[in-house]
Amino acid sequence: MDGRRVRFRGPEGLGTATVSELPIAPLDADTLELPEPYVLLAPVEPPEVWCAGVTYERSRDARIEESTVKDVYSLVYDADRPELFLKDAACRRTVGPGEPIGVRADSAWNVPEPEIALVLGDGGALAGVTIGNDVSSRDIEGANPLYLPQAKVYAGACALGPAVLAPDDWSIPFEIRLRILDAGGGVAFAGETSTARMTRSFEELTDWLLRDNPVPAGSVLLTGTGVVPPDDFTLEPGQVVEITVPGIGTLRNPVGRAADLASTGRSGP
Repeated sequence: MDGRRVRFRGPEGLGTATVSELPIAPLDADTLELPEPYVLLAPVEPPEVWCAGVTYERSRDARIEESTVKDVYSLVYDADRPELFLKDAACRRTVGPGEPIGVRADSAWNVPEPEIALVLGDGGALAGVTIGNDVSSRDIEGANPLYLPQAKVYAGACALGPAVLAPDDWSIPFEIRLRILDAGGGVAFAGETSTARMTRSFEELTDWLLRDNPVPAGSVLLTGTGVVPPDDFTLEPGQVVEITVPGIGTLRNPVGRAADLASTGRSGP
């Protein structure tokens, strides 16, 4: 039995089910894409999406290299207090599987950030995990750390899916694999990491997030990235980002222009 939980839209409206309970079989076991007239949605509709940064050594090194203010990233990597920031609220900037993620028109260096996303229950309890993409403008953040909100928060800057997994054993690491396909379907970049390389635990990040902070149940916390494309790479409209986590599936999103997504007035998955 496949206990991964998904959300979908079908002839009878919105639905939620485990993959085993779906009224129609997915076209692919990893992407969980559904045949028409069904549409796979983001597996959760979080009231808030939060992100943690600099939780992998690779991320720390990349952000030191890109930044004109280098010490802040070394300091936060080694500090007790993690970097945490609000990515989205009310799903205004978050998309689901198959929907376009956005790149900013005022940035020349845009990257995906493949991450494990924690789904939080009542009181911040760890309720499940899904795949998250914290799309970022590295040159904007690199120019000045105070520009972080502009580098991280814009239309189509976050993707979640394709399913939520409730792990039987939270201590087992997750493998995270990234592929970026060009307009012709060729691999423009590929990389992988594991949550075993994180410098902080899921529980530690969640504990810090909830300190004096009324995070509502159903919110999501992205836990940082350990896969960083080379400095000469930037996302372009027409590319496709695939993030695979065995046990959860593959989150697949085409790349579009954030300005186009903002102009549609889209307000959530």
